[in-house]
Amino acid sequence: MSTRLLLALLVFLSLAFGVYHFQSRYTAQKQLTAEAEKKIDAQSRFIDELQNRQRDVAALDAMYIQELANAQRTIKNLQLDVAGGVKRLHLNATCKPLPAAAGSASVDDAARARLVDAAERDYFRLRERIAFVSKQLAGLQDYVRQQCMNPINKGGNK
Repeated sequence: MSTRLLLALLVFLSLAFGVYHFQSRYTAQKQLTAEAEKKIDAQSRFIDELQNRQRDVAALDAMYIQELANAQRTIKNLQLDVAGGVKRLHLNATCKPLPAAAGSASVDDAARARLVDAAERDYFRLRERIAFVSKQLAGLQDYVRQQCMNPINKGGNK
């Protein structure tokens, strides 16, 4: 009977060791799974934040592209109005006095001081470029404030 008891004890101990071994492996795998799920969750939040930022940048870009188009349209309309005589450019200019021998001193020259055509085109080109650079600068400043000064949270902790 002692052999049977010893054999039963050995079987019981081997089963207990097997259960302990598989229980410890199960616990270790469960811990690894929990850590992996935390990492996946953090990366999922990171991807969501990146997608939100991409949408924000696209909206910011669209807004400034629209503002630039509006500024260019305003300048073009002003140029057309000046060309059509609806509006005038006001200049701080003086006319050169005519020599006394050129005509009567009591009659004013009927022509007004105005820009030559090339100078007028340059004026509108400069206004357009100033508007373009101003909108670019404002857009970049907004981008820096909204995107660069607000770092992405890679770890998922806020």
